[in-house]
Amino acid sequence: MPFGLAGMVRKEVRIDSFESGPRQNSPQEYILNSRGMNLFTCQWRPSNYEPKALIFLCHGYAMECSISMRGTGARLAHAGFAVHGMDYEGHGKSSGLQGYITSFNDIVVDCSKYFASVCEKVEYKNQKRFLLGESMGGAVVLMLHRKEPTYWDGAILVAPMCKIVEDMKPHPIVISILSKLSNVIPTWRIIPNEDIIDRAIKSEEWREEVRNNHYCYKGKPRLKTGYELFMASLDIENNLDKVTLPFIIVHGGGDAVTDPSVSEALYTLAESKDKTLKLYPGMCHALTSGEPKENIDIVFSDIIKWLNERLKMIDRVE
Repeated sequence: MPFGLAGMVRKEVRIDSFESGPRQNSPQEYILNSRGMNLFTCQWRPSNYEPKALIFLCHGYAMECSISMRGTGARLAHAGFAVHGMDYEGHGKSSGLQGYITSFNDIVVDCSKYFASVCEKVEYKNQKRFLLGESMGGAVVLMLHRKEPTYWDGAILVAPMCKIVEDMKPHPIVISILSKLSNVIPTWRIIPNEDIIDRAIKSEEWREEVRNNHYCYKGKPRLKTGYELFMASLDIENNLDKVTLPFIIVHGGGDAVTDPSVSEALYTLAESKDKTLKLYPGMCHALTSGEPKENIDIVFSDIIKWLNERLKMIDRVE
């Protein structure tokens, strides 16, 4: 891994333990990044046996890991995987102005350093390594892969942010203005947006949980944040053909947040020899948490089946 442990110091500000499912343990702690920010980390792992592989979670914009992705962590740990996640700077329980992205690359670097520090632990030295990214987290996953193309054994992309639909692309003049303004008034929350919770989440119970989760940012996107998200999407779109790792994309056919066509473009353009696209008619954006339980069960069944098949394929090759 290119970044190793440099600039990422483990700082045990707080460690909590709680049970999130049968035969699991879920320690949490803070680490300190190179910019002096406390970043919250959490994990789920089988308690009574060695995990099959490592899975690293990359959450979406304005979200976090320990609460909104606890179902993902618990299900994958129950299936035998060690799962690790980190709240980005400005997100969840981590330090920083809530909902503010100063640099998308900083997110990628922080994830890279933390994930590498986990992989380098003695007990994980021989474990296979997978990434799982939801929405904006899908963009983080693809950038992590691009930085170190052969390091990761595969990726799960859940409704990934990886391309801008053509009729949604702003005029170059608008982008130029946004770029200038984001440097002058970067934290201003003046980018208009509608409440996407109802559009992203089908389950009324989960809608209320997200609304009541004060670790999830629900304000208007800040200028610099909007610019960073746009440029990250454009960067990934221009490099879809450089994706070479095995991956599965799961995407709701009724997703009104990230258009399913962007996943179809990734599937078509990626150079990966081992790639799978699963579209679920009628399902929304929050596939792993915001659908009825029977739909979530279907999605995780496909994800876990894909992971187990990849591990069998790797074992045969080795």
